[in-house]
Amino acid sequence: MTVKKICCIGAGYVGGPTMAVIAKQCPDIQVTVVDLNEARIAAWNDQDVSKIPVYEPGLSDVVAEARGRNLFFSTEVDRAIDEADMVFISVNTPTKTYGAGKGQAADLKWIELCARQIARISTTDKIVVEKSTLPVRTASTLRDILHHTGNGVKFQILSNPEFLAEGTAVQDLLAPDRVLIGGDQDEEGQKAIQALVEIYARWVPREQILTTNVWSSELSKLTANAFLAQRVSSINALSELCECTEADINEVARAIGTDSRIGPKFLKASVGFGGSCFQKDILNLVYIARTYGLTEVADYWEQVIIMNDHQKKRFANKIIKALYNTVNGKKIAFLGWAFKKDTNDTRESAAIYVADHLLYEQAEVAVYDPKVPAQQVYIDLDYLGTRASEENSRLVKVHDDPYEACKDAHAVAVLTEWDEFKDYDWQRIYDSMLKPANIFDGRNLLDKKKLEEIGFQVHAIGS
Repeated sequence: MTVKKICCIGAGYVGGPTMAVIAKQCPDIQVTVVDLNEARIAAWNDQDVSKIPVYEPGLSDVVAEARGRNLFFSTEVDRAIDEADMVFISVNTPTKTYGAGKGQAADLKWIELCARQIARISTTDKIVVEKSTLPVRTASTLRDILHHTGNGVKFQILSNPEFLAEGTAVQDLLAPDRVLIGGDQDEEGQKAIQALVEIYARWVPREQILTTNVWSSELSKLTANAFLAQRVSSINALSELCECTEADINEVARAIGTDSRIGPKFLKASVGFGGSCFQKDILNLVYIARTYGLTEVADYWEQVIIMNDHQKKRFANKIIKALYNTVNGKKIAFLGWAFKKDTNDTRESAAIYVADHLLYEQAEVAVYDPKVPAQQVYIDLDYLGTRASEENSRLVKVHDDPYEACKDAHAVAVLTEWDEFKDYDWQRIYDSMLKPANIFDGRNLLDKKKLEEIGFQVHAIGS
């Protein structure tokens, strides 16, 4: 089967960049990204490509090249589905907040709604591709819905999980470590797998395109994120031990990272991991293990989350303790709100939970992030439901200027590793702060020695 038209349902952090790169690399294939959120689609279609809703280095250039040629963003969902040979499902699969599995299981209502819409609209045979991160065996749900439409249309279901790191998503798409495609192992399933292989093979070496059965593909995505998050929690656990023993976590990480069996990646101690995937996927893995009665397996992976939550709370308590055990009425400047640099994504950002803990103690928080708007900061805090929205607005101020955010602050907390923070005029910041001036470096980003020479009291993770 030759794919001429692709539809992607979902114009978020995965669907938008992935389809933009496919459109760039395959100019003969028409790619349409659809979403019911009119404001989001309008932003993707903005004449000024710097205003597209997802910030990723290099993404605006990719969109500018392909948009209007063979890349389209639309709210006409039914039409795009009906015309497509291949439909990617790239909608959100948040952790359930209700019912059985609350707090752990993935909420698949949007996936099911997509399947029912595809079944209702389709008049020709289609390949349906799971792009969202899903629990293993989700394809059986899609198959059950799609194969019982009664309209004679045939569907093949593939799993093609994304392995993107926000901040480097475009590079990850253009030069991936691997592309994983899972599908049925019968003749029709193999044809569908090959159709998707041929698309990626336009720019990805074939030896880096891995094919498996659909269940292995679904589980591999959850497992990859669990392993990466495990490394972060492991090094963070050791950072606390370092602070008690006068060891330096950076030196420990360098020493073990040079072991070829371990490697240096994801050994950067920090205030904790965030983002839409790690916590959600591990909780999902925990839930799946528990449903099969695998208690020890579930407990093992749940500890990764427990350690991450502990690290965030420990960081906040460190600020409180250093400020004489009270932050009531004291201004704490946050540098960074996004969960990592080079993205405007704030989902599960450590900054949200550190701020919430300090606000519980009646601190006043001043926030500066180069890519996160004020509205998003308040949305994140209100979503927690910890206190009234009016109180969040009273205690938290968002600034467009980092120096203004730090002025008259009792302490500065670095929550995101934006490169620009390293180049600030820290003497100017020191002069504008209340003394003693404290810096809590939650990313081990800054030059501790230089800051101490200026006069700062520096509290870094793991040292």
